[in-house]
Amino acid sequence: MRLHGQSTARDFIDHLVRLRFRGVFNPYAEACPTCDKAEAATIRCRNLESVLDAALQRRVASIWVARDLGYRGGRRTGLALTDEVNLPSHAAQFGIPKLHRATTGPIVAERTADVVWKMLRMIDQPVFLWNVFPLHPHGIDSPMTNRRHTRAERQECSCFLEWLIMKLRPRTVVGLGRDAFDALNDMHVRAAPIRHPSFGGQHEFMSGIAKLYDL
Repeated sequence: MRLHGQSTARDFIDHLVRLRFRGVFNPYAEACPTCDKAEAATIRCRNLESVLDAALQRRVASIWVARDLGYRGGRRTGLALTDEVNLPSHAAQFGIPKLHRATTGPIVAERTADVVWKMLRMIDQPVFLWNVFPLHPHGIDSPMTNRRHTRAERQECSCFLEWLIMKLRPRTVVGLGRDAFDALNDMHVRAAPIRHPSFGGQHEFMSGIAKLYDL
């Protein structure tokens, strides 16, 4: 699957919708029978299209790249490193009137998103957020778990990150965690390595971002 230089945000999302892997939830094409609204996939597509359109218009200076979507965050919102608690902050950062929930029941928070958005609110510029694998990989028969994507899965999706870097032309690319940094290095993308905030990395993440952005 390839995106060409003249592709639009809508083309980008149409390509995402077509992705299928075993043991992977595609939030842009599927609805979770447990927690999603019937139109959840459409809502998540619209959320991503709104953010991507705004980023393309503004030509953001930074992209932060993590590993893959988590079941408490991007699986539900369709936005990398963003849980439902931080949908309003994501909208405000890009000047979007509103981003919408695709799920039913109580709002769900994600620890990683909480830490990431604490730092993003301190940076006086919009930052585009993405993952080297843009979907939610999970254990077989365990949809509400997170697993590391495979190399083959990542390679199948590398065109999305390549297209984003080509179109947004960021001055700064941040690789959050070793997996993301190594994937960017394999793509010959120069990136700043920053500790991922999960698994005890919160303070190193915060200090790394503070130093990178002179906070």
